[in-house]
Amino acid sequence: MIGIFGGTFDPIHYGHLRCALEIAEQLELREVRMLPCGQPPHRGAPIASAAQRRHALKLALAGQSLLRLDTRELERAGPSYMVDTLASIRAEIGQGSLCLILGQDAFNGLTSWHRWEQLTELAHLVVITRPGVEPPETGPLAALVETCSVESLDELRARPAGAILFRTVTALGFSASGIREQLACGLSPRYLLPDAVLDYLVQEGVYRNLN
Repeated sequence: MIGIFGGTFDPIHYGHLRCALEIAEQLELREVRMLPCGQPPHRGAPIASAAQRRHALKLALAGQSLLRLDTRELERAGPSYMVDTLASIRAEIGQGSLCLILGQDAFNGLTSWHRWEQLTELAHLVVITRPGVEPPETGPLAALVETCSVESLDELRARPAGAILFRTVTALGFSASGIREQLACGLSPRYLLPDAVLDYLVQEGVYRNLN
């Protein structure tokens, strides 16, 4: 099975990396593709450029084998719709099991995604739970959970797509926006992200002039 972990990664930090690694190990995935978003459809453009985010991810992922950089959304023109990304990956891997990893907040907003109903035709959904955030109890997402929710890895492996699995990972209470703010204020976010990434961001002055 292959996992897909998307985000702006503005910047990449240990919260992203730890979540991806834990899910890779829990689900016995062959790899997790870390997929930086090119043009987010539902939020403003990332502050760091595509080249800067790509380079920071390369630094963060160096020296390990489970997490791999996939830059197709950075290279594709127009808004970065996950349904298009999954379709392109599905075309490459054929009928292998594919898992889209997303947080509970993102899952709860899934009906605002472009052609969201097609996502489970292309991949399984692995939803990372968060304390205090529950899945919808009514509406189309509640119906989707009722229909597609599974409990075991065997049920993911048995088919290429279509299941929803809820999982818990280590909660790390910091965010990319908090790291950007610290850098903008001249504070150090060291130990929240890989040293090589931090040193690169400081050297480039990526978030220096936000305030």
